[in-house]
Amino acid sequence: MRGQKELYILLDKLSIKYHYREHPPVNTIEEATRYWKNYDSGRCKNIFLRNHKGNKHYLVILEYLRNLNMKDLESRLKQGKLTFASEKRLKKYLGLNPGSVSPFGLINDNDKHVHLFIDKKLLEFDNLSFHPNNNTASLIISKDDFIRFLEYQGNSYEFLQLYDD
Repeated sequence: MRGQKELYILLDKLSIKYHYREHPPVNTIEEATRYWKNYDSGRCKNIFLRNHKGNKHYLVILEYLRNLNMKDLESRLKQGKLTFASEKRLKKYLGLNPGSVSPFGLINDNDKHVHLFIDKKLLEFDNLSFHPNNNTASLIISKDDFIRFLEYQGNSYEFLQLYDD
């Protein structure tokens, strides 16, 4: 199976069931939509951000059709301008390469540095789909198992409305 071996070991340890799907490499949502036809899940867009000082990092998970209201998030955080984190920061904090951003990368965040903002819209789905830390496959897991994974990982997270209606 494609993806990070340690992730599959952890999912098995937590008794988290998943459906595995292979596909060609996808770096954008537009590319990914071609392979989602038979996914029974909420489809997610993952964005890795940093604050102005570069001392805080955020993983934002949105329902894929939504656009992040960055100004609203900036005003809520009161930490100045948010920007996309560099490839170097993505590797350092989540152990991931561009195009493979996924909350499963939290298994590489030993210091629990990254905070998650999760789109409330995703609570409407029974299942969610994410890369297994490699953009040539997707895993579909239940929403409840996803929350259990987050609880086990120990990173802080919150569900918010992160988009414009």
